[in-house]
Amino acid sequence: IDAAVDMAQKQEISGIITNPIHKKALMENGFQHAGHTDYLAHLCATEDPVMMLAADSLRVVPLTVHIPLNEVPAAITTDKIIKTASVVHEALKNDFSIKDPRLAIAGLNPHAGEGGILGQEEESIIIPAIQTLKGVGMDVTGPFPADTLFHERARSMYDAAICMYHDQALTPIKTLYFDTCVNTTLGLPIVRTSPDHGTALDIAGKGIANPSSLMAAISLAGKIAYHRETSSV
Repeated sequence: IDAAVDMAQKQEISGIITNPIHKKALMENGFQHAGHTDYLAHLCATEDPVMMLAADSLRVVPLTVHIPLNEVPAAITTDKIIKTASVVHEALKNDFSIKDPRLAIAGLNPHAGEGGILGQEEESIIIPAIQTLKGVGMDVTGPFPADTLFHERARSMYDAAICMYHDQALTPIKTLYFDTCVNTTLGLPIVRTSPDHGTALDIAGKGIANPSSLMAAISLAGKIAYHRETSSV
């Protein structure tokens, strides 16, 4: 990982495609980061990296990532939503060549809080963030109930969905595109993509692993590198 990032920073390569790492094994041997994304941000001196899972007709971003579910509400802030949405907006323009990105924001609670009846986070945290983002000219809508945000017609209304926690974002995209989904880190000065799956030690050495997600990751890294290069000309 260190060597690949160093080569990318020196522009000796156009980007890096990381394969899955076994977080528990690494941490038991002194690794101090939650995973690839955090470590790459450390190597690139980037404070606010953003994880995006991308597939053919769906891109999702979890606002909070690898934390216990009972810690999610306290981790959601108006400022974090604004910062994350801003990174996603710029990445959609520069990395995916989308001229006028459309962002959808999911609610945290069932029915997006039902006007405060089922939770206050939408009213006190999420809606103020959406209003601020709209105020600077971004096309941002929501908060939407997560259970109606991912059907076919809904997906046609946005270019990326920002969700409040890990499984809210990853469950729909892995259900629809498990073999071709790609994890890409936004907000880095280098291009980084990865397959969306883990190490799958239960099938290691059996010759039955599906390479489709890795192939998609290589393809997307090439497209992002191309878009960045052409947008800077």
